[in-house]
Parts: sequence; C-alpha cells; structure tokens
Amino acid sequence: MKNLKYLAIILFTTILFISCDDDSDLINVDVTPPSAPRDVFAINGDNRVDISWEENRERDLAGYNVYFSYDNYEFELIGSSNENYFIDYEARNGEVYYYAIASYDFDGNESDLSAETVVGIARPEGFNQAVFDYLKFPEMSGYSFAEYSVVPFNGDLTDFFFENYEGTFYINIWDDTDIQDMGETADIYEVSEAPVGGWVPLIPGDNVKYLIVKIGHTYVIRTLDNHYAKIRVKEITPERMSFDWAYQLLEGERLLKRNENRTRNLSEQTLRISSR
Repeated sequence: MKNLKYLAIILFTTILFISCDDDSDLINVDVTPPSAPRDVFAINGDNRVDISWEENRERDLAGYNVYFSYDNYEFELIGSSNENYFIDYEARNGEVYYYAIASYDFDGNESDLSAETVVGIARPEGFNQAVFDYLKFPEMSGYSFAEYSVVPFNGDLTDFFFENYEGTFYINIWDDTDIQDMGETADIYEVSEAPVGGWVPLIPGDNVKYLIVKIGHTYVIRTLDNHYAKIRVKEITPERMSFDWAYQLLEGERLLKRNENRTRNLSEQTLRISSR
C-alpha cells in the first residue's frame, strides 16, 4: 500500500512536469509580427519600377513581401525580397501602380502594409542619342519623344532641335512648347518631376524659344500635346549634341522619376489584400 502511494506521487509529479513544459512551449511561440516598413519610394524606369524602403531592425526578420494595386485599394502580392529592395519588371510604360511593403519573420508573422503607398509610373527612356546642327543638317537636327527618333527640325512632331549659332550652342523649341533648365545633374534620374512654372518665355516677335545648352545640365520639356520629358546633355561638338532622355506617356503627368511626396496614407482607408 505504501509503495502504491509513492507510485501515485511520482506519477502525479511527472504529469505535472510534462504539463508545465507544454505550457512553457506554448508561451514561447512568437505571434508578434515585425513592424511595417517605412520610407518606401519608387524609381521609374523603362518598363520597370525599382522600389526601396528603410531596412527593418528586428532580429527575427526573414524578409519582405511586396504588394501592388491599380487603384490604391485592392492590393496583390507580386513578390518577396530578403533585401530592402525590389524591382517590378512587369510594370508597363504609362500605367500607374501603387506599391506597399509588408515585413515578415521566421515564424510566418506578417506586418501590416507600409503606412503609405508610393506611386510608380514606368516610362520609356534612351541613352546616347544624338542630334545635329540644324543649320548644316536640317533633316537630322530635331527629336520627337513620341516617335523616339531623330526628325527634321521643322517636322510636325519635333519637340526640340539643336543649333550652333556662331559658336554658341542652343536648344530650340517652337512657341507652342515649353522648356526649362533644371541645372547641372549627375545623371538623367536626378530630376524627379517637371516643374509647375518657370518656363522660358517667348520673346515678342519670335516663334522659337531657346536656351544656351550646357554639358551636364538636364532640361525638362513640355510638349505640344501636354506630355513631359527630360534630356540630360552629355556631349557637345560644333556639329552635334548627344543626350539621355526620358518621356512620360501619361498626358499631363509631371512625374519623371520617383515620387517621394505623392504618397497616400493606408490608415485612411480599408484595404483588401489578395495573393496573385
């Protein structure tokens, strides 16, 4: 009888120990998601949008999920990244996309979407294009962004043309177009948006607006049909000018590279998230 009593005590102690151990395991399960990413921004390229954000600092962070939307309401998962960087190679030129980022940990906990979405609008671009002095090569002196090609200086689709006037070099545009010198830049991507004002005025009696062109400067142009473009001058010789360019396909859209300020707070609306 005494032995049975000891056996019962040992059995009870063992069950109690196992129960406590199981409770301990349950208590240690991580159900806390990491914080939502911050400072999301997009760089628009040719049929691509590069998205970056501030790196999370959680020690159990496993990666990030990238979501996009056409309407800033219903978001779809388009990919994941182990870095604070993702490239949407499926972005189409001229289409508006909204991007938001969520972080997740090794236990599968996912954060809310980043508090703000960022707008991406891919657009065509080109590099090392050349136009020639219209006084010597009138058929090869202009450029049309809509055609992505060199055109005559006086063509119907010409957006600007190059001139060497007695050793001084000019970018010329017709009176129904606008242009502005945005100053010296490191590359074509540095200028993010077309300006609202500050365009070169038309001198009374002229039908052409013009600027002295400088190597390393970026110029923004508003075309006749209300599209915005930019060129960065790379080289000038007495006969030609070479440049990089980018052109926004959406009429009236001033965004040429990235949009750090035109974001929308997701806490102001109800979101639906679906996986692709």
